[in-house]
Amino acid sequence: MTVVSDELPWQRFETGESIAVNGVCLTAVAFQADGFSSDVSRETMATTSLQSLESGSRVNLEPALALGERLGGHLVSGHVDCVATVRVREDAARSVKLGLEVPAEFRRYIARKGSVTVDGVSLTVNDVDESQFFVNIIPHTASSTIIRHYKVGTTVNIEVDLLARYIERLLTADAHAGVSKDFLRAHGYV
Repeated sequence: MTVVSDELPWQRFETGESIAVNGVCLTAVAFQADGFSSDVSRETMATTSLQSLESGSRVNLEPALALGERLGGHLVSGHVDCVATVRVREDAARSVKLGLEVPAEFRRYIARKGSVTVDGVSLTVNDVDESQFFVNIIPHTASSTIIRHYKVGTTVNIEVDLLARYIERLLTADAHAGVSKDFLRAHGYV
């Protein structure tokens, strides 16, 4: 895959660095003056919306966060959990309300007022129902990302909150590990 953009200072990057494309962490294997190239595995193509990109498609780009930089959202790894489909797009005052349908096995990780990553963009979940979650896109986010181009039927990459995955893993781990709901509650996690 080759990505071209005049928005990033490509001369500052080195081969092997991670760059997220629509929230998918890719390793740069070569740089040009106006972009980079990356190998993409079959697994990545099969489990993300990258498979629907065509030559000339617009994408969200984000280089890896360096330790010590300001964190303006929530922790995002670039490891996509699933693909969701836009089911609702409505104007809501100055923002746009989106409803995104996620596969059933990932719904438990998405909570009202929690965080979710949509195509690499950290967003706050405004509401959740039995099949989808809702976010409001403010004008700045719309103008700075490809979200402004979403319509009903658009497929997007979803990364659920890292903490939700780790808490679930801790709660379902071997009982001898010493982590329980009582332990998490006593330490302020539940």
